[in-house]
Amino acid sequence: MATSFHCDIVSAEREIFSGRATQISLTGSIGELGILPGHAPLLTGIRPGPVRLQLEDGEEEVFFASGGFLEVQPGVVTILADTALRAEDIDEAAAAEAQQEAERALAEQTAELEFSTATAMLAEATARQRTLAELRKRKR
Repeated sequence: MATSFHCDIVSAEREIFSGRATQISLTGSIGELGILPGHAPLLTGIRPGPVRLQLEDGEEEVFFASGGFLEVQPGVVTILADTALRAEDIDEAAAAEAQQEAERALAEQTAELEFSTATAMLAEATARQRTLAELRKRKR
């Protein structure tokens, strides 16, 4: 049985990661997912949040995905994200400001900003904050 698989994380703009991994953890549209070598084929949506990769050398990398799809095929896992960033590249101040702005928009519910749009903004901003928290835990 294989001990690793090839993983690609791709956003609409560019490829973020391409390499070997031994485990992936992320939030799918139906809940938390853990992908290990030999996982059954799968195609599912992903929710905004952290994507944790355990690499062959034992290192862990944390990424942020704003949504998209996860495809698991024999020996290959592909994450097609609307937006994807390495956790280290997230601007913490901008993420906090975006979260506050989304919370304010949700509370005010102005005609200019629909409820569903404000909710989506808040979900993405909160997911960026969760990704930063994952990165901090990893660095301890």
